[in-house]
Amino acid sequence: MARITYRQLVAAVGDLEKSVARNAEQIRAQADEIQEEAEDAARVANMIAAMNVDRHTVSETHALSRVMRGLSDSAVAYASAADTTARMAAAAGEQARTSHGGIQEAVSRADVDGIHDVSREWLAQE
Repeated sequence: MARITYRQLVAAVGDLEKSVARNAEQIRAQADEIQEEAEDAARVANMIAAMNVDRHTVSETHALSRVMRGLSDSAVAYASAADTTARMAAAAGEQARTSHGGIQEAVSRADVDGIHDVSREWLAQE
């Protein structure tokens, strides 16, 4: 089992929360850009249709627009899932503070030196 201190746990969970939230924002921004490109592709399809470009090219351009919209929608859904993950990381951090904060506070206030040098046999005594 990995050894981790209370402070390391709280810091790691806080870093995870911030990282996931930051990544979700970046994904959402990219999804917006893809959506704009999809709208541009749809406009181009309408413009080339008005110029009597062959119907296959027009339909392929419309298909491209639909695919890009789907990609944008998927990216937004992914970002929403990342938001949920960030909230869960925040809840895990809060749980760590709730469960272990009192113990950490007691350890921090204790004026006992050399606690790590205490023999296990002494602690096992009744």
